[in-house]
Amino acid sequence: MSSIITYQFRIKDSISAKRLNRMADNVNFVWNFCNETAIKAVKYNSKWFSNYDLHKLTSGVGSELNLHSQTVQKICDEYVIRRKQFKKLKLNWRSKKRSLGWIPFKASGIKINKNEIIYCKQILKYWNSRKIDGNIKQGSFSQNSKGQWFINLQCEVLNHFKDKTLELGIDLGCKTQATLSDGRKFERENLTKKYEKRLASSQRANKKKLTHNIHNKIKNIRKDWNHKTANAILVNAKLICIGDASSSKLAKTKLTKSVLDSSWFQLKSFLKYKAIRLGTIIKDVNESWTTRTCSICFERSGPQGLSGLSVREWTCSKCGSIHDRDINAARNILRLGHQTL
Repeated sequence: MSSIITYQFRIKDSISAKRLNRMADNVNFVWNFCNETAIKAVKYNSKWFSNYDLHKLTSGVGSELNLHSQTVQKICDEYVIRRKQFKKLKLNWRSKKRSLGWIPFKASGIKINKNEIIYCKQILKYWNSRKIDGNIKQGSFSQNSKGQWFINLQCEVLNHFKDKTLELGIDLGCKTQATLSDGRKFERENLTKKYEKRLASSQRANKKKLTHNIHNKIKNIRKDWNHKTANAILVNAKLICIGDASSSKLAKTKLTKSVLDSSWFQLKSFLKYKAIRLGTIIKDVNESWTTRTCSICFERSGPQGLSGLSVREWTCSKCGSIHDRDINAARNILRLGHQTL
C-alpha cells in the first residue's frame, strides 16, 4: 500500500522570488479569465463550463504567459473543483493585494537537481533540508503572508508497516502538552507567554512587520515541535487512544492562552495522518471522568473542578494507590479505548 505525503521546501529569495511573483500574476490572470468566462457562459448560454471546456479556451496561452501548459490546466481544474465545492456561480477574483502567490504544476513540469528546481526554463534555488522519498505526482509553488516562497511536492510513498506491540493512551494538557500511559511526558515552554512582552511592545509601536514576524516565529516553533512529538509517539505504537479534549470549549475559560498555545488540534491531526503510513490505529476517546477515576480500582476519588487542577498527584481513598494526575488519566483513556474497539 502507498500514501501521498507532501514535502515542503523554502525557496531562496531575491532573484527566485521576483520570477515567481511575475508567474503568480499570470496565474491570477488565468484564474480571473476562467471566472469571467464561466459567469458569462451561465448568464448568456445557461451552460456550466467543465474543466475540459476551460482547457480548450486556454489552450496555447502558457507560452505567452511564461507558464507551463500543465500549470494552466491545473488552474482550470482547481477552479472547477472549488466552484463545485462552494456551489457558487462566481468565485473570488485573484489579485496581488488580496491573494497569496500560487503556481500549481504536474510532475513532468519540473526537474530537480540537488538544490535547484527547473520550471519553464527558470532555475530556482531552494533549501534542500531532507531527502525526497517516493515518486513525485504533482505540486505547487506557494507564498506565505511574509512574501516567502515554498515548493510543495506531493509524493507517493510506500507505507512502512512493521510489527509493533506498544499500546498508548494520551492525555492532552496545558503545562504538559501530551502525557502517555507508559509514563512519558512531552512538554515545551509556553510560547505565548515567552513572546507576549515583545508582541505587546511591537503592537503598541504599530510595527506591523515585526509583529507579524514574531507571530510567524511562534507558529513555526509550535509546528516543528508537534511534528517531532508525533513522530516520537508513533514510532513503536500499534494503537493510540487520545482524549477528546476540546480546545474551542476550554478557550472560553480563564485558560484561554494556555489552551490555544498547546495546539491540541494540530498535534492530533499530525498523529492521524502520520499513523496511516505507519500502520498505527488512532482512536478518539471520551475522556469524561478519566482524571478523577483511579486506574487501579476505578473509584472516582480524584480531585475535581478548576480548583483541583493544581493537584498534580493524589492518593485513591479506596485502594490507596498514588497517582500522577496526567499519567492516571492517560491509562484510563487507554482502557476506555480498548472497550470501544
